[in-house]
Amino acid sequence: MKRNIIEITEHGTITIPSEIVWMSEEELVSLFGVIAPTVRAAIKAVYKSGILKEYEAQRYIHLSDKCHMDVYSLEMAIVLAFRINSYGAEKIRGEVLKRIYGRKEKVCYLFSLANSPIGMS
Repeated sequence: MKRNIIEITEHGTITIPSEIVWMSEEELVSLFGVIAPTVRAAIKAVYKSGILKEYEAQRYIHLSDKCHMDVYSLEMAIVLAFRINSYGAEKIRGEVLKRIYGRKEKVCYLFSLANSPIGMS
């Protein structure tokens, strides 16, 4: 299984791949800058609340004959970013919201269909 992960560079730039994202617990810990029990508790709370189902958000992958690990989906990473209070989570929240709202500024044009300028009679 080919995996992609979300990363924050040393300059604070966030990279969210356009391909399918699956991240291990260790990668989530590093991304959010918290300890493993914080990530585990947040994942458990997400499942308990019913926001995501375990069979949708978690996969068990084999790395070799004796090695395996659980990985979590992009949806889980985003939900965790809104549940965890850390610098990394704040950066991810900001990037997600920026992508939802778009980067373009709204432009408003005013047209007058009158023969004379506004305020002149």
